[in-house]
Amino acid sequence: MDGQGEQETSYKLVQIAVLEGHSDRVWCAAWNPVQQLIASCSADKSVRMWSYLRKKPEEDQESEDNTRLEFQPATEIATGHRKTVRSIAWAPSGKTLASASFDSSISIWERTPGDEEQGETLGEWECISTLEGHDSECKSVAYSSDGNLIASCSRDKSVWIWEVQPDSDFECLSVLMHHTQDVKCVAWHPTEELLASASYDDNILLYVDDPSDDWFPFTTLSGHTSTVWSLAFSPCGLLLASCSDDRTIRIWQRYPKLPVVGPNQVVRIGAGSSTAAEGQWKIALVIPDAHERSIYSVSWTKSPVAQDDNDRGWLASAGGDGRIKIWRIDVDAEKTVSHTFMAEMTDSHGVSDVNCVTWSPLEPGLLASTGDDCATRIWRVSTA
Repeated sequence: MDGQGEQETSYKLVQIAVLEGHSDRVWCAAWNPVQQLIASCSADKSVRMWSYLRKKPEEDQESEDNTRLEFQPATEIATGHRKTVRSIAWAPSGKTLASASFDSSISIWERTPGDEEQGETLGEWECISTLEGHDSECKSVAYSSDGNLIASCSRDKSVWIWEVQPDSDFECLSVLMHHTQDVKCVAWHPTEELLASASYDDNILLYVDDPSDDWFPFTTLSGHTSTVWSLAFSPCGLLLASCSDDRTIRIWQRYPKLPVVGPNQVVRIGAGSSTAAEGQWKIALVIPDAHERSIYSVSWTKSPVAQDDNDRGWLASAGGDGRIKIWRIDVDAEKTVSHTFMAEMTDSHGVSDVNCVTWSPLEPGLLASTGDDCATRIWRVSTA
C-alpha cells in the first residue's frame, strides 16, 4: 500500500497569496481565532503579522464564492529574542500571542493600549511577560482551549504548564520530565484540559491534572520508529494525529475507560472526572509512506464541505519532500478509522522543507504553510 488509501480527485490546492518579509526560514504560522489576522515566526528572530479582507473580484477575475481574500502587512515585532523564534500561538481570545524561542524563553505579546484607532489588526505589540525556566531551546508553545493555561516544551526534555493569571502574570504549575529526549511539540485537546507532547524519543505522552496532586502522564503512545514532530487533535476530540521522521501519519483513537467495579455497584462517569478525561487511547490507523521524507507538521479542521456522519474532518500534512497533502478521515459505526487522499501540492515552497501547515479557523478550506523559502503561503482547497 502506498499510503494514499482511497482517492478523491475532485479537489485541488490553489495558492492565493505569498506573504513575504522574513529574511530567514519561516518556522510557524498561526491564524488569529477571532480577527482576520495571521502571524508567522522565523529564524530571523522576528514575528510578522498580516491582515486579510474579503474583496469583490474584478470583472475579469473568477472566484468560486464571488469574493477574494486580500492580504496586507499589518506589523512586525522585533521580539528581542536572541535566537530563532520557533513557535507561536494565539490565546483563544485573539488578544495575546505567545512566542517560543531557541533562546529558551517564551514571550507574551499584547496590542499596545491606544492603538484601537488603527483598527483591529494594525498597531504595535508589546511584551507583557517573559516566561523563563527552560534550560535549552524552546520548540513549541500552545494555549489551552479556555485560554487559562499555556504549555511549552524544550530540548531540555521537559514540558512546562503555566497558569495565566490577572495583571499579565503567569505561574508555573508543573514541570514534567517524562520524555527521555528533546520534546518537539505540545498540543491541547480542543475542549478539555488534556495535553499531548511529542518527542525525539519517538513517543507521545498524554497528561491530565490530578486535582489532589499534580499533572501526570496517564499514557504513552508508542509506535513511531523515529522522531515525532507534530500533533493535532481532531475537532471532535476523539482522535489524535501524529507525524514523524518515519514518514508515517498515525491516528490514535480514544475509547471510554470504564472503572473496575464490584458486583451490584453503579458508577456514574461525569464529563469532568479524570477517568472520562483520560479514556484509553489506541492506534486506529497508520498511513505508511504518507510522504517521501520526514513529515514535520499536521493540522486538522472540520470538513469545509458537507459530508456524511462518518466524516471527522480534513487533515493537512507537510514535510521534507516539499509536498502539502490533504486527507479526509472517517470513522464508521464500528469505530473503524479510514482515510481518503483528497489533494496535494508538490514543490509547494520551491525548496525541500515545508515546516508548518495550519488551517484557518475562520475561513473554511483555507490553509497556511511556511517554509525554508522565507515565505508563508496561503492555499485554498477548491474543486478541481
